[in-house]
Amino acid sequence: MARYLFVATYTAHGIAGLGREGGTVRAEVVRALIENAGGRVEALYFGFGKHDLFVSCEVPDSTITAALGIAARSTGAVEAHVITLLTPEEIDEAAALPVTYQAPGE
Repeated sequence: MARYLFVATYTAHGIAGLGREGGTVRAEVVRALIENAGGRVEALYFGFGKHDLFVSCEVPDSTITAALGIAARSTGAVEAHVITLLTPEEIDEAAALPVTYQAPGE
C-alpha cells in the first residue's frame, strides 16, 4: 500500500462543526473513511495555524486516494491536499533506476 499525508484546513463551516462535535468524533469519522476504503491510519493530529488536520495513512492506490479527497472536499467544509510519502528504501530504489534527463538549455 502507498503512504500519504493528508493536510487539511477547515473552512468556517468545517471549524464550526469541529467545535460542535469535538476532535475525537472527527478523528473517528476520518479513520472510518480511510478504513472503509481499505486503508489504515498511522497517525492523526489536529493543529492550529495554517492547517488544522494532519493524517498519515496507507491507502491501496492513488485512485482510492483521489476518491477520499473528492468525498471530503465536496462537502465544502475542508480544503485538503495530499502528499505522497516514500520510505528511505523506496528513495534508494528510485535513485538506482537508470533515468536520463536533459536540463533546460543544455
